[in-house]
Formats: sequence, C-alpha cells, structure tokens
Amino acid sequence: MALHTDLPIHRTGVKLLALAVKVQEQMPRGVKRSLGDKISQHCVEMLDLMALANATQRAERAMHIQALMTRLRAMTVLLRVSHDCRYVSTRLWGESVVLLDSIGRQGGGWLKSASNRAPAA
Repeated sequence: MALHTDLPIHRTGVKLLALAVKVQEQMPRGVKRSLGDKISQHCVEMLDLMALANATQRAERAMHIQALMTRLRAMTVLLRVSHDCRYVSTRLWGESVVLLDSIGRQGGGWLKSASNRAPAA
C-alpha cells in the first residue's frame, strides 16, 4: 500500500487546498470567515478522508470515499455560490473546476475499485 501522500488524488487535493486559501484571501471581509472558512475546512476534511480511505481495509474504504465525494459536491456548491456572488474571480473559479473535476474522476474510479470486490480464490 502506497503512502497517501504519494497518491495522485492527494496531490490534487493539496493543490485544491492551496487554491481554497487563495479564494479565502480574495473574499470580502464579511464572508471571509463564514464562507471562506467552510471552503477551506472541506478541503482539509477531504484530505483526511483520502488518507483514511488509503489506510483502511477494502470493505471500509468505500465508506470513506463516499464521504469524500459528498465533501467534493459541497465544495463545488460553495465555490459556485462564491463565484456567482462575485466573491471569487473567474480565474480561480476555473482553476477550482479543473481540480474538482480531477478529484471527482479519481475518487469515482477509486470508489468503483473499492466497491467491486474480487471473489476470494
């Protein structure tokens, strides 16, 4: 089993966290603590779930990956609302879409792999 820090999904998650910090810095003071903190916190929780999914047995892995995908959808909604309210620049929104899509594809494949158990020999 590889270290979670070696996984491509984890590296993409770290990039998303760095982007979330930039987003939070860009937000107006009134929403920086409420919306910005929530976005950053979801990123941290996603990284935690990636590490947990990598460290657990196959039977439990799907549960952590599903929670990761739930956080991913929440992040997408929060960033979309932030962009629609013009709290986030179009450039950062575009970068976040690429990263969120990448994590979604990798997480979906990981979930499919974790859910499809090979029969015991």
